[in-house]
Amino acid sequence: MNHSQQQTPSLSFQEAILETQSLMVKMSQNELQESEIERAIATMIDTKAGARGFFVPYLTGDLTLADNPSSGVIEALKTAPEIVGELLVKNLAMSTAMAVVHQRNQDLENALGSEQVARRTANLIRQMNLDIVKTEITKLEQTIAKGEGNYQSFLKRWGYDAEQQQAIYKAIKAIEI
Repeated sequence: MNHSQQQTPSLSFQEAILETQSLMVKMSQNELQESEIERAIATMIDTKAGARGFFVPYLTGDLTLADNPSSGVIEALKTAPEIVGELLVKNLAMSTAMAVVHQRNQDLENALGSEQVARRTANLIRQMNLDIVKTEITKLEQTIAKGEGNYQSFLKRWGYDAEQQQAIYKAIKAIEI
């Protein structure tokens, strides 16, 4: 157990959502220095539940913080590359696939929301520029192209059809990292 885990117990998914919402308000009001933002997020994302809880409000929220992530956010995310890398790749895939579903259902509002999450996620992936994320994107790309691979159970679990998988493929190819 590292020093930060001894001081602060790991947050649950729900606790991380609430903590992120509070943090985002402070960030939007310029109440925190970048080092404070980095420390708060790094502590939160040290577990998969905490990281998932961080991304829900950060990527879906009405505040525009995720449209132009600060250096504190980017540096914090780099402290947990394995957890964050996989989550970002899956978030990109899921939000892209959901945009297709919402478009089919002629639900413009939710389609725009899903597209916004996909855009924000792709932006984070680009800015982080981590090899582990590139590796995960390549695995997803190859799974879609070949119909088998590391992400096959993920694609099957969510029941993504050919149109959704093609949209995911285009989204990951567009990142150019």
